[in-house]
Amino acid sequence: MPIIVNLDVMLAKRKMSSGELAERVGITQANLSILKTGKAKAVRFSTLQSICEALSCQPGDILEFIPDKE
Repeated sequence: MPIIVNLDVMLAKRKMSSGELAERVGITQANLSILKTGKAKAVRFSTLQSICEALSCQPGDILEFIPDKE
């Protein structure tokens, strides 16, 4: 999949646990794990906004597009 989720990188930079982020954002740890592993099919803008607010970052710090090689 060409969309890479860099949540682990931002969590490490902010020295925050997944559990703390899930609590701040208001989602379950299971749903955060699905997002972190790139298995999510979609993410709500409201959830993305809450994550960015909690981590003091931009959406581009979390999501990265890498085109498939042909």
